[in-house]
Amino acid sequence: MEKKVSKPSCGRASILVISAPSGSGKSTLVRRLIASLPGLAFSVSHTTRPRREGERDGRDYSFVTRKRFERMIAAGDFIEWAEIFGHLYGTSKGQIDRALKAGRDILLDIDVQGHQQVRKRLPEALSVFVLPPSFRELKRRLADRHSDSPQVIERRLAAARQEISHWPDYDYLVVNDRLSLATQALRAVVRAGRFRRQNQAERAQEICKTFGG
Repeated sequence: MEKKVSKPSCGRASILVISAPSGSGKSTLVRRLIASLPGLAFSVSHTTRPRREGERDGRDYSFVTRKRFERMIAAGDFIEWAEIFGHLYGTSKGQIDRALKAGRDILLDIDVQGHQQVRKRLPEALSVFVLPPSFRELKRRLADRHSDSPQVIERRLAAARQEISHWPDYDYLVVNDRLSLATQALRAVVRAGRFRRQNQAERAQEICKTFGG
């Protein structure tokens, strides 16, 4: 059953993109953000990668076969998709449309490739890049996950060196050195997005009508 999410208190809903190098703590930040902000829905990406321990289908990802994913690409079901470390990831257009129609802000947890695609198709989307405090700390976090081989960790670190060069492409930058402060920063971005001029235009026009003249 889909979790009921209350609508934002004012204005039109926003699309929020969050990207970060693997191991930056993005997933933890996203969980805390969703839990603490009414009116914010999470876009559950489709992926062909195997489930990790503790992950649930439909909550963390929609886990599908490569064959089904490729059929969805052919049908134009994705707003963005990419292949990362041999696995496919994609964001469903339908999921975004349903959230916005219901007046809910929606959060997309995607990589820099996905962000580039979303930026072209949905230029109104807000975007945040999450950085670790240092390369050394990123390496430690990846090792402490105990979910990847040393070879995979080195591959992720190499990818991180490329990904961090894209931070200027984003609207906001959050350094995840302290989880509580980084979560507060992300909440501030979402709340500010609700008060952007384009998101308040319809409400403002209705108020202006009351002035007559």
